[in-house]
Amino acid sequence: DKTFAPVACLESIRILLVYATFNGFTLYQMDMKSAFLNGPLQEEVYVSQPPGFVDPDHKDYVYKLHKALYGLKQAPRAWYDHLKKFLLDDGFVRGVIDPTLFTKREKGDLILCQIYVDDIIFGSPNIHLCKKFAASMTKTFEMSLNADLKFFLGFQIQQFQEGIFLSQTKYLKDILAKFGMTDASPVKMPMATKFFLDENTNGIPFDPSLYRSMIGSLLYLCASRLDIVLSVGICARFQATPRESHHKAVKHILRYLVHTPKLGLWYPKDAKFDLIGYMDADWAGDKVGRKSTSRACQFLGRSLVSWSSKKQNCVSLSTAEAEYIATASCATQLLWMRQTLKDYGITYRHVPLRCDNESAIKLAENPVDHPRTKHIDIRYHFLRDHVQKGDIALAHVGTDIQLADIFTKPLDEARFCQLRRELGILELDSIM
Repeated sequence: DKTFAPVACLESIRILLVYATFNGFTLYQMDMKSAFLNGPLQEEVYVSQPPGFVDPDHKDYVYKLHKALYGLKQAPRAWYDHLKKFLLDDGFVRGVIDPTLFTKREKGDLILCQIYVDDIIFGSPNIHLCKKFAASMTKTFEMSLNADLKFFLGFQIQQFQEGIFLSQTKYLKDILAKFGMTDASPVKMPMATKFFLDENTNGIPFDPSLYRSMIGSLLYLCASRLDIVLSVGICARFQATPRESHHKAVKHILRYLVHTPKLGLWYPKDAKFDLIGYMDADWAGDKVGRKSTSRACQFLGRSLVSWSSKKQNCVSLSTAEAEYIATASCATQLLWMRQTLKDYGITYRHVPLRCDNESAIKLAENPVDHPRTKHIDIRYHFLRDHVQKGDIALAHVGTDIQLADIFTKPLDEARFCQLRRELGILELDSIM
């Protein structure tokens, strides 16, 4: 299902939205009709005669395919290769990191094309390039062209001169209706300040299929509602054998969504396009396995384009170790984004990374392996290499201004709402 797009695809789209806002141009959308029927096959494929179209004189014959059909395993690859060849022949260059991003420069102007299966987003500061590209595509393929980008992969996108507002309001309402929570009493927080959830093996069992359906729906909503990332992530750990207590916690999240149905990501038109990251970790925050959780968020200017909350693979022996591992994960994402932005013609020499743990910063800056750090996996020490090269500029930030704090632990209402605003999670009515 296209609705549940890969995380990397969603991050690429958010980068494209921020870039369009920064340069003040409109994005457009194309939809390919019968996309998989356009892909020529590179190998011999035979299919049986379809019911109702069987040749009465040759019932045992089969058809040899020249192009792909829906349901064929080769169809997605064949369609992508066909579209890729068309774009490359037209002068586009494929992204080095993101294979679904294509760029083309013509007389100093840049046109961007982001594809996802049969949906295509494109835009350029030069409107004539957009018209030329749309005419070329509609001449070659059977396309439907929308005036501007409004819906994509379940997202509602509203473009203004002041910025772009990204939300999933319709999807949220569908979730509430699906699970009978539309008229539930609202709450102001997705979880209590002293929230705790464990396996509760003696609790009343709850339907695993329904519980997984609720978690799956909420996980995709996290693509624009990062204010529920922490609470949904905790509840998602108990999908194997859910209990009534876990179901109650999920219902509490849904009641919070009833209270905040119109929140979304606001990407303002900013004078800066700086790439910066924030990271944090909760040492042994998982009360069940005592593993720490890495939290991070990455900005372009004032626009939040990427975030993560992931439980670490092993138990950390200290706060410094947990923070160091989390910093390495955040640095990986920043390096990926830096490389991706090169396709946009934007180069960063140093990428700032804010960390609130001075011990982790010293570990990354110290070229000597002390005996106490030998147990840390080698793959996390790549952070030290990039700090030495100058790719990542680690800097200390106070806990009171650590934006990744919202992913780390349950907060009081005042602090939660403050961080939510600073991360750009707002209602459109409060902006315009």
